[in-house]
Amino acid sequence: MATSAAHTLPLLRVEGSHYEVGLQIGAATAAAVASRAEAVPEGVLAAAQPYLAVTRRELPWLWEELCGVAEGAGVAPERVFAASIEELDEDIYDRDGRCSDLAAGPPATADGHIWIAHNNDLPAATEDDVVAIEWRVPGDPTVLTIGIGPWISVGFNSAGLALTGNELAPNDNRVGIPRLLGVRDQVRRTTVEGAVGAALHPHRASSYNTVFCHRDGEIVSVEGSATDCELLRPDKRGTLAHTNHYVGSRMKRYEADVAGARRSAVRYRRALRWLAEGEITRTTLRAALSDHSDAPESICRHSQHGSNSKTVFWCVADVTVGEITFGRGNPCDSEEQLYVFA
Repeated sequence: MATSAAHTLPLLRVEGSHYEVGLQIGAATAAAVASRAEAVPEGVLAAAQPYLAVTRRELPWLWEELCGVAEGAGVAPERVFAASIEELDEDIYDRDGRCSDLAAGPPATADGHIWIAHNNDLPAATEDDVVAIEWRVPGDPTVLTIGIGPWISVGFNSAGLALTGNELAPNDNRVGIPRLLGVRDQVRRTTVEGAVGAALHPHRASSYNTVFCHRDGEIVSVEGSATDCELLRPDKRGTLAHTNHYVGSRMKRYEADVAGARRSAVRYRRALRWLAEGEITRTTLRAALSDHSDAPESICRHSQHGSNSKTVFWCVADVTVGEITFGRGNPCDSEEQLYVFA
């Protein structure tokens, strides 16, 4: 099927130093970056300063990238940074939906490969801002990310690492490296061990649940908060699912959104049912991402039933061979795009 540019995600290719790739991303996504940066309230801008001090000290190269993004978008870098701190404005994040992840490896997979599938749910108006970016920075593996401007939702790299995940509602947030920016550090890593270490940076402000897979066969879900974590591993079939609530016994005490956790559990149980079905293939995972059962709490979410949240992009990756299939909008009605690491 021929793809239509109007219904696919743009693929931006950037190359150079951290500042240079930031500059290119900022220029290409200026409208999305500027609208978010300029909307930051003055109070949040002031409150961001301690977070910025920690980030500049711990990840100076990341600040260089954001300065490039800011120049390219024509806004102040402090505003771009402040727009990256979810921890300072939790109320703006609609947890109706959010994200679903299904991971599978042998013996569950028909081909013996490592597979990861992800639906990304956000406010419907953000769908037009989603972009795929190929990053080439000297000293780093080639990275493919999907997100909004410089803000990454999922990522993959040429060293064999895959990063997906979903937002949690931890109750122990603190000043530190914003979780949204920490993803950029994690996706550069060449091993699961290195990526987990980055996700659990001792100076993190909070944490997502992050699912890491690697072509060497490893799969782990890092259920984190600012001060604690639990590493979840696949079951005996080689499968693992996660949505937007804490499932590890160690981490349940950090759940700050009990009502949201109940809604998330509907998708979680449905994902587990898909992973229990026979031999898992790419077709199985695309069908799982397209599942409308239990709407509005379905894996494939549409903006209906009074909710503004919908699935704005999806991806299914064969991590073993480095092939990522992805698309704009709902996976049940989306044109496939393919990226393959050379």
